[in-house]
Amino acid sequence: MSTTVPAPVIARAATAERLAHAQQSVMTLLADSSQTGGALSVHRSTFPNGGDGAPSHFHTGTSESLFVISGRLQVLTGDEVIVLEAGDFVTIPPGLPHAFGAAAGHDADVLAVFTPAADRFDYYRLLERVVAGEADPKEIPASGEQYDNHYVASEAWQQARSGE
Repeated sequence: MSTTVPAPVIARAATAERLAHAQQSVMTLLADSSQTGGALSVHRSTFPNGGDGAPSHFHTGTSESLFVISGRLQVLTGDEVIVLEAGDFVTIPPGLPHAFGAAAGHDADVLAVFTPAADRFDYYRLLERVVAGEADPKEIPASGEQYDNHYVASEAWQQARSGE
């Protein structure tokens, strides 16, 4: 019996695509769903001192996992706000509202993994175009179904990020 084994996905630090996002955060695209046979999508984000990552949102068919490489990451999981430090990990199941950003007074370097995954890299490119003034911000919520990214209000997250 012959089985075809897929080729490995290799992302080199020197050549990986980097996107500039709000508040001088940088996202490095590592592997998207189309490269992994739908198994996962992976990117690395760096957030400067207290910088915002993603506002409160949820995914209907994807778990999002975050591993803190360095710094401190403030994370909303449902209605609870926690702080993860270097080496900490959280996985957020489909349907659970979540948000994240560097904790006040800290940078954060984070690896994000989506499983199973839809192609998400075009969504991140859209965010970069919005920040650069090249796309309408209304395109972000309009793309929710396509990228399984659904924004929801969170009083707990707003309070945590405002320091209340």
